[in-house]
Amino acid sequence: MAVLSSPLVLIQSIPPVTRAFTAATIVSSALYAYLCWKGLALEAAQYMTVVPGSALYAPWTLFTSAFVETSIFEFIASLIFVPAALKYLERLWGSIETLKFIFVSVVASNIIAFGFNWIEFIVTRNADLFLYGMRYHGQMSLQTTLLVAFTQLIPEHQVQILGVIKARVKNLPMAYLTLSTVLCFVGFQCPWIIIQFGWFVGWIYLRFYKKNTGESVGGVDTYGDRSETFSLISWFPPFMHYPLTLLGNFVYSLANRLHLIPSSGSDVELGGYGQVPGTARAEAERRRALALKALDQRLANNSSPVGAVSTNAVPSQGRSPPSANTAASPSPPSNGRALDRSKSGTDTDSAANVKSEIR
Repeated sequence: MAVLSSPLVLIQSIPPVTRAFTAATIVSSALYAYLCWKGLALEAAQYMTVVPGSALYAPWTLFTSAFVETSIFEFIASLIFVPAALKYLERLWGSIETLKFIFVSVVASNIIAFGFNWIEFIVTRNADLFLYGMRYHGQMSLQTTLLVAFTQLIPEHQVQILGVIKARVKNLPMAYLTLSTVLCFVGFQCPWIIIQFGWFVGWIYLRFYKKNTGESVGGVDTYGDRSETFSLISWFPPFMHYPLTLLGNFVYSLANRLHLIPSSGSDVELGGYGQVPGTARAEAERRRALALKALDQRLANNSSPVGAVSTNAVPSQGRSPPSANTAASPSPPSNGRALDRSKSGTDTDSAANVKSEIR
């Protein structure tokens, strides 16, 4: 009984959305393989994958195609990475937010791919290739959006790929994007181009639309992550920052005028909402630590030895002995020391207040 109960306990420990998504992937992929084995590959592709020429007659495939992996390699890769990643996010975000994230990542990426193929057909008039020759399926777009989410949550975490290659999490999305770009140029547009659409959709959703559960400012819900560390230009090399900033500011201002973007509240630098939702706020803690370090350096620079101000003393006239009036009056160095002590005390109090606010 102990042997039989162990798998059940393991399955029950998996959050519900992750469990349902994994089960749907296994069942749908097995059904697709069975239909292809029976000689019904054309019908299976039409009703289970996104075919741009017929997707309007099977709109459910914009979502359900994510459950279909057509090769054993894709199937194994998805089962290794996606359930573990979804399990982590579902425990952090909750089931509803995780389900919304999956739906938006898959559907929006497939809609962009659908539109892109129709544009290619209008330009080339090659329906056999761009409308019926490409079938979008699988979880490549979702895998990319998961990498974007982990870049937001744990960017400095180091992982090992195949036990050999070490890389930080923040570098993985662009590496996957580079692989997609190379394969698309070689001629493998489908399904590799959907990785690029998935990256864009994942960043847009997490940047502007994801509701930060449990984090409200003045009773108002906040959305997205508007911090500089998660900006669009942070994904690209410095020489591309200026044109991307101009383009991004134009699109952002236009979207705001059309009320397409929900308000986000204050940025994390201004003491508003934390950019990392949930309880595991690794990046926010790192930023607080940097702020505290800067304050400590400022205090160290402002603190000076008391005796250093003695150089400000007024030089005495000749070698005449000090008179009674001179001895009775306070000397300029002591006044300087008193002013410096009061200034240092004021700086220390203000720095302590800023530290308490940061903490």
